[in-house]
Amino acid sequence: MGRNVGIGTLYQSLFTHHPPPITHHPFKNILVVKLRYVGDVLLATPVLRVLRERFPGVSLTVAVNPGTDAVLMRNQDVNEVLVVERGPLASQWRFLRELRARRFDCVVDLSDGDRSAILARLSGAPVRIGFNEERRWRGLLYTTIVRVGGGVAHRIEHDLEALRPLGIEPGTGWPVLRTSPQDDEQAERLLREAGANLAAGRRLVMFQPGARYWFKAWPVERFAELADRLADSFGCTVLIGGDQREQAVADSIRKQARSGPVVLAGRTTLLQLASVLKRCALFVGNDNGPMHMAAALGVPVVALFGPSNPDEWGPRSRTVRVLHKGLDCRRCFHPTCFRGEESCMKLISVDEVFAAATKLLGQSSTFEVRDEAPESREARRGAEPRMSNLTRNLLLCGELTALCLELRRAVLRRTHAEQDVEKTLMAEIRLSKEQAWRRNPS
Repeated sequence: MGRNVGIGTLYQSLFTHHPPPITHHPFKNILVVKLRYVGDVLLATPVLRVLRERFPGVSLTVAVNPGTDAVLMRNQDVNEVLVVERGPLASQWRFLRELRARRFDCVVDLSDGDRSAILARLSGAPVRIGFNEERRWRGLLYTTIVRVGGGVAHRIEHDLEALRPLGIEPGTGWPVLRTSPQDDEQAERLLREAGANLAAGRRLVMFQPGARYWFKAWPVERFAELADRLADSFGCTVLIGGDQREQAVADSIRKQARSGPVVLAGRTTLLQLASVLKRCALFVGNDNGPMHMAAALGVPVVALFGPSNPDEWGPRSRTVRVLHKGLDCRRCFHPTCFRGEESCMKLISVDEVFAAATKLLGQSSTFEVRDEAPESREARRGAEPRMSNLTRNLLLCGELTALCLELRRAVLRRTHAEQDVEKTLMAEIRLSKEQAWRRNPS
């Protein structure tokens, strides 16, 4: 009887590849790719810190989505930040040409997505490391696929696993976010213009009521009630942050609260928000990017979690209180929630949040945020032979053609293997029927 080949084994053999650690490669130019959101980029900064420590002389470039690049603007571990825009084919073509012209010798893709995998492949780097947890076709585009162990790991430790193929033993780390004196001056001016009370001894508390999905947001009326209780008990000034899309939510809280919270939503850049956060005694908010920013800056955080797992996505800080009901949300995680008043966010009461905030405000938290001038972001590149635009275009076309052929061969291999599996199963079914008939011919 033929060997029984499982579909899981098939995908494992086709879409994963684990060569030995790359320990002696003379890296000079490394690209890290993180095409996700603000919080994701911030949680990837420990990877940049370890790479800088291990390869101090390397040029380290990070490719990110628009709107997240400010997270790395003051990061001293990074030489250059590239923004990967979505746009017309002509602009994408120009970006790929510029990317290849940088001649990266290693790409570490932390995104675990198709788009970033294609970007890594077309960069021309001979070493390409990435995740493929879904065991998709993108595994073919890497030279090394990161092994992910069982169980839930925090995203920081998860991303650090990508360094193991480079011979670096993963550990743990803390997110890094820095501002400049100019950012701090602009933030102070903005606070005064917004009418915030900056009197000595008066503490600031930042609310962040926005969320990427509505079912991850704590109810607006509860933020309003919490603002009044904190103002009454501690005499603090409540600030309401957010981007332009969250201005309506912030205004609704301000109207419902009698304590007069100050709305900053839509008025700050990302780094100005970071500078405001540095002045705060407490952050209270949903699972979002600013929550991770506050934690990275050492601000005490009350984090309100709904369907996401805080063991994987929680803020990394020493002064954090996470409120999470731990409901099984797999049935209705997206695009909607069917629990109504029993949803995971509505089960978090104002009393619970107020108690957590009281505990953190009652602690004497001291922290230091260094504002050091970032190192030069210009990579030290030697003289490179010049190449005509026509030659670059022909090479890139060749890469795209080879990539398409490679993917087609993989699909054909998978189809043939699946046919073999089907033939084996049918043979086993026929054999079982024959054996059953022999035992009971009637």
